[in-house]
Amino acid sequence: MHTRTHTDVDEQVVARAKGPTTLRQVIAAVLFLLIVAAVAFGGSLASTGNVDGWYADAEKVPWDPPNAVFGPVWTALYALIALAGFLIWRAGFRMGGPNAARSALALFVVQMVLNALWTPIFFAGFPMIGDAAWWIAAVVIIALIVVVIALAVSAAKWSRIASWVMVPYLLWLCFASTLNIGIIALN
Repeated sequence: MHTRTHTDVDEQVVARAKGPTTLRQVIAAVLFLLIVAAVAFGGSLASTGNVDGWYADAEKVPWDPPNAVFGPVWTALYALIALAGFLIWRAGFRMGGPNAARSALALFVVQMVLNALWTPIFFAGFPMIGDAAWWIAAVVIIALIVVVIALAVSAAKWSRIASWVMVPYLLWLCFASTLNIGIIALN
């Protein structure tokens, strides 16, 4: 039976302070990118047939951008979201161990789930349940905004960069919520 010595404990503390290994960081970065890519892919599946369908015929607010704007904007935002998640995860190792940033990472997961829900509800939901889909989507995007604010605040403890990269995402969500509410008001 091996008993832990002070040297063993000291080595573990030093290893944590240095953070995860390079290999583990690369794996984590790839996983964060895959998670946001999966959400993006799911959103594109839900919107593809509907953007040129009912959405093209719907009355929209005057500030609704051309459809070509959404892809590049979301690509950049998803890259920032993955970066924020990775930075929070990595900082959790440096500041007290692998679970130190658990609450911030939980908020990250919640915002990803809400993000993944909005597009299918808004776009694919309308042909199935009508106007109610737009109202449900509005509730989801408002909840998403609240969670992203909480994540940005929580992330500041772990990584200021992670906190700040949430700002463009938050601004876009606020803008997108006006588009969602505009669809409700005008149709």
